[in-house]
Amino acid sequence: MLERYEVEEAGIRQQIDRIVDGIRAKDLAGLERVYAVDVISFDVEPPLQHVGVEAKLRNWAKAFTFFAQVRYEVRELTVTVGGEVAFAHCFARLSGTLRDGAETGGMWVRGTFCFRKTDGVWLIVHDQASVPFDVVSGRGVADLEP
Repeated sequence: MLERYEVEEAGIRQQIDRIVDGIRAKDLAGLERVYAVDVISFDVEPPLQHVGVEAKLRNWAKAFTFFAQVRYEVRELTVTVGGEVAFAHCFARLSGTLRDGAETGGMWVRGTFCFRKTDGVWLIVHDQASVPFDVVSGRGVADLEP
């Protein structure tokens, strides 16, 4: 039984690698293949939720417009598999060279991915990126590192 979960976990880690590769290449078609059609995304920018793969891809396309070159990094990825659903969480950072040539180190966010196995493939049905916030000021804290 453990071997099956190890195989499933490896498949999910491959999907996360595809996200990293797709973001770095600004490859919307590649990214589309890791999301379920009905994905619900809670991203760091408004609105409160992005519904459907088209909305998720529009969000990535918008982010890509700021960058001449994109870097994306994932740290401390943890995966839990159970039957036909799984979840993963990590720290992630989007950074790179902006269109005007300036370098940005980006910020670390907390990432959570919920997967559902569909026709033998693990697809993201929900994701969330978040930053901690200071309760007193109500502002996000974007200078933390894992």
